[in-house]
Formats: sequence, structure tokens, C-alpha cells
Amino acid sequence: MGLLQTIGLRKKDVEAQLSPPIMQQTYGAGVYTFGGLYNTNGVPFIDRNLALQVPAVSRCRNLICGVIASIDLELIQKSTGRKLQSPVWLDQPDIRQPRSVTISYTVDSLLLYGVAYWRVTSLYEDDGRPSGFEWVANTRVTVTTDNYGDEVDYYSINGQRVPDSGVGSLVTFQSLLPGVLETGGRTIQAALDIQKAASVAAATPMATGFIKNSGADLPEAQISGLLAAWKAARNSRSTAYLTSTLDYQTVGYSPKEMMYNEASQYLATEIARLMNVPAYYISADMNNSMTYQNIIDGRKEFVAYSLQPFISAIENRLSMDDVTRRGNQVRFALDTTFLRADTLARLEAIEKMLTLGLIDVEQAQSMEQLSPNGLTERPNNAINI
Repeated sequence: MGLLQTIGLRKKDVEAQLSPPIMQQTYGAGVYTFGGLYNTNGVPFIDRNLALQVPAVSRCRNLICGVIASIDLELIQKSTGRKLQSPVWLDQPDIRQPRSVTISYTVDSLLLYGVAYWRVTSLYEDDGRPSGFEWVANTRVTVTTDNYGDEVDYYSINGQRVPDSGVGSLVTFQSLLPGVLETGGRTIQAALDIQKAASVAAATPMATGFIKNSGADLPEAQISGLLAAWKAARNSRSTAYLTSTLDYQTVGYSPKEMMYNEASQYLATEIARLMNVPAYYISADMNNSMTYQNIIDGRKEFVAYSLQPFISAIENRLSMDDVTRRGNQVRFALDTTFLRADTLARLEAIEKMLTLGLIDVEQAQSMEQLSPNGLTERPNNAINI
């Protein structure tokens, strides 16, 4: 009996799981044409580059992507919860760039588009599972569905159909949440409009107005000359002159009356809600009534409400049998990195467990990743995957 039969998964089963997933009617995968990016209902997305020009969007995106990308990935044995030796691709999915970069842009795609794509670049010879990947931008991918639009027939990259399995095929990550570019297009566009209006007001600080003539009507040529001279004087910030029969009157509202600051603050709060980030993280909550909480509690809240949907999407997809051997699962090392307690708290907990006889000294050293001589070391369990 071969290796794959022994573990209950044949090679053809591995390849079959790389086939495209079922797609819902409102699935935000996006269809790219030369006219722009559209969802499956034909509604245009707001452009990613434009969206990131809104400081609130950029800040939320950087918080979510940056934090998740900084957390290590590890391989866990389901039955025992024991950490296994990670395959090379888990530490560096794409050999051309660090793992953190690949994960950051994967989360970026999940956050903004609702789906992310990895292309398989190499396979293990023994079982046909992927051994290397590359992240693919959403705007390069087109989705072809069946006649009902319910299921994906195939994917294409740059207009070229990709295989359903093997090298060149796509591993798709589906977000638990719809893409922000689809659900928040109007809010983000409103923020862009406010920025544009404020920019115009800053570039033309003098109020819009008109020249009123209380005397005899002037010839058309003289009126044109007068307006040109007045405009030139305003642009050069020099002093202008009007006769006793001419009067300049302003119209419209000043930037203060237009309440650009208040509108920007309101939209920043709306964007924070849209992206599930606490408003005070982006300085958008002017009436913050939040009580004191320590760093670990704050991080736990941020993970639970902001990061967990994207963490789960990546963990669950990479733990599927077509990528990871059955019986193992991929997890972000939250407890040993991002949510790791401070040194004093950890030592106090270890001391209590030693006093109660729950662990011995060697286990305590292992918990702190210490060798018997007190030097730190990286765990390296000799368990083959």
C-alpha cells in the first residue's frame, strides 16, 4: 500500500480539491475588464488605490494587515495539540519574498475584495500537495461561472485560463466578510469628495463672488478685461482696485461654514465601523468613553473583533487536505507572539504551576523556550509531516 493510501488520501483526491469552489450570487470575487473591476452583479468597485488615499482606510488596512503579517504560522497535530516541524512553505510561501509580505497582501485582498488568491508554483513529489506559492493580485484574476452564476467554472490570470489543479492552479481564500471596496464604496467615495472639496478650498482661500456695477452698463470687451484683471490680482494676491460704481460681493460658504473637519471626522468613524476597527485606534472617536484596559486585554479585543475573521479564513484554508496533510492544521501563533503575556506574569504563572507540582523544571524551561543551561533556543520537534 502506498503512502497516500496509508494516510487515507490518494493523489487524485488532492488534485480534485484544488477545483474552484461554489460561488454565491453576491460573492465579491470581482470580475476585471478593461473598463474596471466589477462584482458579479455588475456594480463597480471603488478603486483600491483611490480608497487607500483616504487616511482612515489606509490606517485600518495597515493595522489589520500589519498585525496579522507579524504573527508566525505553525503546524499543529490535531489529536495531541503538539507543535510539529513546519514545512518550508509555511515559513516562506513565496521563495522570492518574506512570509510577512505574502500574508500581508493576502489579508489585504481578503479585507478589500473578500477573496484572495495564491498560485501554486511547485509540488511535493510524494503526494502532489503544493510546496510553493505566489500571491496574485485580484485585478489580474477573472472568474468564469456557469450559466446560473452559482458556481465557478474556471479562473483566468491576465486573460489566460489556469489549470484546476497542479502547478499554475489557484488556491482561493474566501473571507468571512464581504469586501470593503464593495460594501463601503459610497462611504469611501464621500471621504474622497470631502478631501477634494477641502483641497479646492485650500487652493482658493478667497471666497467666490461677483462684481456688481451700479453705474452704466459696460461694453462686453471692457467687462472681459475687468474680470481678467481682477482674476490676475486675486491669483497674485496683490491689491485690486474698483471704481465707485463697482462693488465686489462674495457668495457661498467659507471652509469653516462647510464643516470639512466635522465631516472628515464623521466619515473616519464610519470607515472604522465599516472595517471593524475600534474608532479610537484611528483617532476617529472624539468622545472616547473607554475605560482603562491593559495591553493584553486590548490586544485580545482587537483580535476577537477585528482580526479573527481574516485569521480564521487563512488558517482554515491552509488546513484543508489539499494543502496540509490530514490530521494536521495550520495556526497563527497568537499565544506565543501577539497575545504573549509579559515576562513577570508568565514567570508568576510558571512558579505557581511548579509549586502545585503540575509541571517540572524541564517543562518550565520548555515553556520559556530555554535549554537546561538557561540559553534560549528555538523548539525543533523531530516529527515528520
